[in-house]
Amino acid sequence: MGFAELLDDVGGFGRYQWLHVTLISLPGLMMASQNLLNNFISGIPAHHCSPANHSLHNLSHYQVDEQQLMKAFIPMDSSGKRLDRCRRYVEPQWHLLAANVSANVSALPTEECLDGWTFDRSEFHATTVSEWDLVCTLRPLKQMIQTIYMGGVLTGAIIYGGLSDRFGRRSVLIWSYLQLGVLGCSSALSPSYSTYCILRFLSGMAVSGIILNGVSLKVEWIPTKARTLVGTLTSFFFTFGQMILAGLAYWLRDWRKLQLIVCAPHFLFFAYSWWYSESARWLVLRRRSEDALKTLHRVARINGKPEMIDKLTLEVLQSHMKKEMELSQSSFTAYDLLRTRGMRRISICLIAVWFSTSFAYYGLAMDLQKFGVSIYLMQIIFGAVDFPAKLLALGMLSYLGRRVSQAVCLFLSALIIFANIFVPTDMQTLRTTLACLGKGFTSASFTTVYLYTGELYPTILRQTGMGLVSTMARIGSMAAPAVLILDEVFPALPSVVYGGAAVLAAGFACFLPETLNVPLPDTIDDVEERWSGRGPAHQQEEGVTQQKEGVALTGEGVALTGEGVALTGEGVALTGEGVALTAVEASEDGLALKELKEAEGTGLNAL
Repeated sequence: MGFAELLDDVGGFGRYQWLHVTLISLPGLMMASQNLLNNFISGIPAHHCSPANHSLHNLSHYQVDEQQLMKAFIPMDSSGKRLDRCRRYVEPQWHLLAANVSANVSALPTEECLDGWTFDRSEFHATTVSEWDLVCTLRPLKQMIQTIYMGGVLTGAIIYGGLSDRFGRRSVLIWSYLQLGVLGCSSALSPSYSTYCILRFLSGMAVSGIILNGVSLKVEWIPTKARTLVGTLTSFFFTFGQMILAGLAYWLRDWRKLQLIVCAPHFLFFAYSWWYSESARWLVLRRRSEDALKTLHRVARINGKPEMIDKLTLEVLQSHMKKEMELSQSSFTAYDLLRTRGMRRISICLIAVWFSTSFAYYGLAMDLQKFGVSIYLMQIIFGAVDFPAKLLALGMLSYLGRRVSQAVCLFLSALIIFANIFVPTDMQTLRTTLACLGKGFTSASFTTVYLYTGELYPTILRQTGMGLVSTMARIGSMAAPAVLILDEVFPALPSVVYGGAAVLAAGFACFLPETLNVPLPDTIDDVEERWSGRGPAHQQEEGVTQQKEGVALTGEGVALTGEGVALTGEGVALTGEGVALTAVEASEDGLALKELKEAEGTGLNAL
């Protein structure tokens, strides 16, 4: 509570905190654009093989439009409703243009698209898919862009998490803004697919640096009682960002322009981020108490508390932060998350929950074109559904508890994903509704697991634990777009995988302990005592044997009474004026008491 008291002294959640939280949260509007950008940057336009360069002779006899003309060059796909995307006739089949013709087209020889593809420009003017022909046999490369980007996010979490502990949250955050602005805008000028992938990987690293250090710097300047409300409200910046992305993509329709627009604002964020104050808590723990004192004086001045500048001295600061400074001298590693029984149980269950939640979330959010509705409209709907989902999560967390909320959200999202498998593709309204419900429950699962994880891990390992499980979430987000490739084997297979992972995670969530209205654990011993059932408080039903200062006390119960000490039980009685040890002997006729010894002394001195 030391630093919390200092925050209250310099104004609590005052003018500085309002500005600080708002400025750090604003880039969240663009973070959704980065994570979901591949939906529009790499959208797949309608396409078919470009016809071979044959002489279009005798076409005057056929009064047909261009779409009908393509039937002479391109066969229909398996649905019979549109042209095949990846095959063309070896020779033009002019007779197919005649009215009421009936021919066995399946026997006609076809070949791959040797002369490239023709793309429809009505929905997208230009995408990475149309520019680098990422279709048919090269289609997996389209999903690979998102996987590589998420790999950058994972790498950034590992690298920038360590750098922020060494160089400070503010410094790494400022650098991340500049990195994303420069590399993100450079991506818009990429001359090749490989160059674009490299720049997206580095951009993903910067995104991770912004998210991790932004959250840390924000939380470490907010009083404890305001964290829940502020955390919930600032999460809506990401939700708004999803809808902003849909508007920008609909307006621009060109992948290079969209890439530039969503990355350029980070130069503005970089410019004003120099106003941020470094975390005073981090400064003290790094033995930079003088700098921490100057920062607190600045915050007090902005919050209208100039009188605290004279009252808050270096001695006062160090006395308030004594506990934190002592804790910082102890070193803990990721191994401590798995070393003991209780911590191992929590970590394994949370790894499954974080991986599956991220896996299912990005599995739904990264393939909007499969619903047959305008991709721009779907993005707005998917963004809007997060509002009621997060409010629902808060209500469930307050009344049902964390464990039930986590398991229910995951199970319902899996149920909806499975249900969508059996809905015919022509029932687009129902498919879209179910997809939105599924994304809503995965969003609620994300909201729940963020809070739940912080309450399960002890203070001394909370950041390490968050780093472990968020790494698993990044792996899940990397795997999600790659699984979409499985629809080439069987269309419903990706949904089966996503839903199955969510069901499995719901089962793991049931083994997590409940934390509703439970104080936060501070040490590993707190976790073991509270949730493993093997802590010091655990006693055998038949009795406990304790050895202390040479005295052996045996019995089934202990009671402390009066001015002296009386330990009562069927085996031992210690009384205030002295010590009387009585034994109980059982016989067939009843109980006979024998006096064994009476020692001189009074109260505890006799012991």
